[in-house]
Amino acid sequence: MKIYTKTGDAGQTGLFGGPRVTKDHARIEAFGTVDELNSHLGMARTLPDADGLDELLRSIQCDLFDLGAQLATPGDHAERISLGQVEMLEASIDHHDSLLEPLTNFILPTGTPLAAALHVARTVCRRAERRVVTLAGRLETTVPANAIEYLNRLGDLLFVLARTVNQQAGVADDPWHPS
Repeated sequence: MKIYTKTGDAGQTGLFGGPRVTKDHARIEAFGTVDELNSHLGMARTLPDADGLDELLRSIQCDLFDLGAQLATPGDHAERISLGQVEMLEASIDHHDSLLEPLTNFILPTGTPLAAALHVARTVCRRAERRVVTLAGRLETTVPANAIEYLNRLGDLLFVLARTVNQQAGVADDPWHPS
């Protein structure tokens, strides 16, 4: 079986179990950005010092595959992202945040290579969230229950994890000072 089909050469692609749509359709943008986020987390897992986060990041990657599959399937109303998964992210945020100094101002997205990679993943997560919100705003579409909440909490978790990784490496937050 060849990897290429040539069926997308005219700028359209097929949704899983559904119609063909343009490659810039809101549904394609949503699950494509979730896929991009998943790849950034995979990259973060390869970096030094990621060992302590590997199990958590792998679990999130599996969740993102579930979410992406559901976003790629019009009319799929099966709950693949549960409220329990959102609560798991919240518990992880609370745990890691409790070990950090409280923020007193905005910080720059920098630090160790792993922290910087987590900040990049965070910004892609926020874009994925925006794309899912756009998709949810279309009259003919539905989005998975808990999808927006999951991505919102995941963005928060990635921010806290970047700070945690920096703290563990002895790298202080780099405060932003307005010009």
